[in-house]
Amino acid sequence: MSKPPLTLACPVCKQQVTWNDKFPHRPFCSERCKLIDLGDWASESHRIAGEPLLDDLMSEDLEKKH
Repeated sequence: MSKPPLTLACPVCKQQVTWNDKFPHRPFCSERCKLIDLGDWASESHRIAGEPLLDDLMSEDLEKKH
């Protein structure tokens, strides 16, 4: 017995996307939604929770120079 195709909501516009080769931009419904999501990461609208380690390391380097 075959499984029904997996469908999910596009993370940007919430349109239903079937997880198969007909949707090459999956999990996004289109190139447009894929680029919108990329822009959100680039502008830091999306972030991964946690301590900002890189900022701490770089601030120590700045303090040593002064």
